[in-house]
Amino acid sequence: MALIREKNGKRLHVKSKLMGESLISKDLLDKMNLAPQARLFPEVDILKIGGQSICDRGIKALPAIVKEIAANKDKYKILITAGGGTRSRHIYSIGLELGMPTGIIAKFGSSISEQNALLIATLLSPWGGVKIGHDDVVKLRTYFATGCIPIVHGMPPYDYFAVPVKGRIPPHRTDVGTIILADLIGARSCIFVKDEKGLFTDDPKKNPDAEFIGEIGAKELMEKDLVDLIIERPCLEILQTSEVIDKIQIINGLQEGNITKALAGENVGTIIHKE
Repeated sequence: MALIREKNGKRLHVKSKLMGESLISKDLLDKMNLAPQARLFPEVDILKIGGQSICDRGIKALPAIVKEIAANKDKYKILITAGGGTRSRHIYSIGLELGMPTGIIAKFGSSISEQNALLIATLLSPWGGVKIGHDDVVKLRTYFATGCIPIVHGMPPYDYFAVPVKGRIPPHRTDVGTIILADLIGARSCIFVKDEKGLFTDDPKKNPDAEFIGEIGAKELMEKDLVDLIIERPCLEILQTSEVIDKIQIINGLQEGNITKALAGENVGTIIHKE
């Protein structure tokens, strides 16, 4: 980039395409010739281990899932994120009763997600499981080169700066943190490990007549505006705008073999694709 001086000779500027532009302009980026987004780690598969659906089940769910992940360690580069679960909901409830703002409630959820990341990392430690922080993402190749399975808490680092919303429960929680991470690194796949087959028209635990949806576009799903979803709603907008992620998958991790099949590219749950 060239250096230029103002006509009055007082200021020196770095000449760039954004020089003197309003970053709020609606048509600014449309007029720019942007380079395609770099995929930093296109060989990495991200597995999000649900908090309430998996971690909270303890010995009834985690040992089998840990064993299946360990069995795939040498074939795939797996990055794990952890949800918050029931304990997050409990601390959210207390925070709401005490009038806590959205940012404090988000910080509560982050601490619970981090506990579950430590739990999973400890169980996976015999196979190289290691808990990492958000700042360690750029070191992924080093972790994989040394035979590690990195585990990070799924809550995105909005924390105190979480966007305030009606109801004060932060809308950007561990599902959102996972898909943002997948977009950041340009992951090969982004798989949400839950305790249901996938997406339904309603919560199948509450409504036995809920219909299963095997594949659907993110835009179509947003337009349906279903009462309940198996993933956080902002995930759909993020998927639609991502340059490097074209789909996410939701699977039932309690069914043996599903994680292995999903890593191999099989559809064993619900695929939500970018339209």
